[in-house]
Amino acid sequence: MGLVTIGAVAAHFGRDVDRGVSKVVGIIDAAARDDVDLLVFPDACLGGYIGDLRAPDPNDRPPALDPNGPEIAAVIAAAGPMTVCVGYAEESVGGRYNAAICVTGDGVLGHHRKVHQPAGESLAYLAGDAFTAFDTPVGRLGMLIDYDKTFPESARALALDGADVIAALSAWPASVTDRASRLPADRQARLFDLYDCARAAENQVVVVSSNQTGVMGALRFLGQAKVVGPGGDVLANTGSKGGLAKVTVDVGAEIARARKVLNHLAERRVDAYHTTAGN
Repeated sequence: MGLVTIGAVAAHFGRDVDRGVSKVVGIIDAAARDDVDLLVFPDACLGGYIGDLRAPDPNDRPPALDPNGPEIAAVIAAAGPMTVCVGYAEESVGGRYNAAICVTGDGVLGHHRKVHQPAGESLAYLAGDAFTAFDTPVGRLGMLIDYDKTFPESARALALDGADVIAALSAWPASVTDRASRLPADRQARLFDLYDCARAAENQVVVVSSNQTGVMGALRFLGQAKVVGPGGDVLANTGSKGGLAKVTVDVGAEIARARKVLNHLAERRVDAYHTTAGN
């Protein structure tokens, strides 16, 4: 695989789908000029997220998009050789999913529907039921959305499926019950960073964590996009502002170095994990 340049986006995306597509395409074009190989956008960058976790407004739901429709086609057309992950509300029989799709200019590489749903999100979205890694030009990759990364089993399932890179797409807000005056001091800001580093370190993989910024409804998003190495070290980050966390890294070499003495996946004791049925 060799050296790859990875970018994690922190930016605001609202309800206007056309504007979101234009913004995504513009960021892809700028990243291409910086020779980015893997670009991870936030969750809900095409159509925005819900405005209230506790009681989503039924009249203000994210527009449901067809994964074979013109919006994803525009991202594919812009991507060229770059591997790009974007989040959107996916239209499906019976409702919509909070979903992510990974593409290059050649088409769709992989897909994920958010499995874990916080608070009232089930009022706006259906829940997914699987974690699957897939091959890309930058290596084997898996995706998580928002709350998925709170659960160690989510990232572990992707790592056991061979993922070297986990793209964690988020629309992760500050605390809705105990909001701090400054975003970096917010309890959810600390947890967001903790989960990113823990999921990378415990699985010895690279985590590319994107997030929304700005405000939608009652939610204020944290930013804090970052790339985390397989030792749990933050290689690049945006802080709470919008921007691109970008780093060039040899993913295979870094993973091999992290696993040289202590290989967490190989040294698991599945016979002792009775409560998780060996998983």
